[in-house]
Amino acid sequence: MSAEALPLWAAIPVTLLLLLAGCLVVIGGLGLLRLSNFYQRSHGPAMINTLGAGCVLVASMLYFGATGSRPVIHELLITVFVLLTAPVTAMLLMRAAVHRDRRSGRNDVPARPDTARAAATTGQRRE
Repeated sequence: MSAEALPLWAAIPVTLLLLLAGCLVVIGGLGLLRLSNFYQRSHGPAMINTLGAGCVLVASMLYFGATGSRPVIHELLITVFVLLTAPVTAMLLMRAAVHRDRRSGRNDVPARPDTARAAATTGQRRE
C-alpha cells in the first residue's frame, strides 16, 4: 500500500508517534550511557524503551486500522506481552543484582527491608 492511500487523519498521528518513539529510545540510550551504576541504569531506560515500543505499536495499530489491510490483533497481543514481561524481567534482574552485591559485601546496596526499620531507629545498618 502506498503512502498516498493513508488518510491524513491517520498519517499525522502515526508520524508523531514514530518520532516520539525514536526520541524516547534515544533518551533511554543516553540514560544508559550517562547513569553510573546498575541500579540507576535499570530504571530509566527500561521504562522509556517500553514506552517507545508502545508508541510504535500504537502507530502500527493506527496505520493498519486506517488502511484496513489486516486486523490489529497482533499489536494488541505484543502490547500485553511487553507490558507484562518488561517489569517482571527488570524486577528479577534488580533482585539478582542486589543479592549478588550483598553477598560480595558492597556498601552501596539498598538495605534489607527487615533491617531498614532497625537502621532508621539506631542510625546504623545491621547485617
